[in-house]
Amino acid sequence: MDEILTLLGGMFGTRAIEITAAICGLINVALIIRRSLWNYPFGLVMVALYAVIFFDYKLYSDAILQIFFFVIQVFGLFWWLAGRRETGELIVLRASPRQTAGVCAITLSAILAIGAAMSRYTDASLPYWDACIATLSVIAQSMLARRLLENWLVWIVVDIIAINVFLAKGLHPTAVLYAVFLGLALLGLIQWRKAWLGQQA
Repeated sequence: MDEILTLLGGMFGTRAIEITAAICGLINVALIIRRSLWNYPFGLVMVALYAVIFFDYKLYSDAILQIFFFVIQVFGLFWWLAGRRETGELIVLRASPRQTAGVCAITLSAILAIGAAMSRYTDASLPYWDACIATLSVIAQSMLARRLLENWLVWIVVDIIAINVFLAKGLHPTAVLYAVFLGLALLGLIQWRKAWLGQQA
C-alpha cells in the first residue's frame, strides 16, 4: 500500500495544488477526447495552477510555457465555439499537405534553435530532447485549438519521447503518468478519426 501511495504521490504530487492540477489535466484530456467544450474550464485551471507550481520551483521556462497554453486555450474555446454543427457537435478538420510541411519545417527549426541555446547557455540536461518535448507540445496544443485531427499524432510523439526522457532521468512515476497520457492520446486519435469519417458520410 505504501508503494502505491508513493507512486501516486510521485505522479500527482503531494500538495493540494499539484493534485488539483493533475486531476484537472486528466479531466481536460478525457473531455477533449469526447470533443466537449467543457474541457476548456478544466484546461484553463490546470495551466494556471501549473504556472504557479513551476514558478514556485523556479522552472521559469515551464511557467512561461503555461502562459502560452492559457492564451491558446482561450483562442481555442472561441475556435471550437465557431466550429460546431447546428446540433452542437464539434467539426473535426484535417491538416493539408501544405500545412503539414510548414509545421514540420517550423518544428525542426525551433527544436534545433532551442536545443542549441539550452546546450550553450544553460546546464540543461538532454537539451535537444527537452526542446523537442516543449516545441512539439506547443505545436500539438495549437493544432488542437484549431480542431485538427493530427494534433493527436503529435501528442503521441510527445508522450513517447517524454516517457523515455523521464525514465532516463529516473522519474519513474512521471513516466507512468505520461504512459497514461499516451493511452489517452491513442484513444483520442481513434475517436476523432471516427468522428471525421462520420462527417464524410
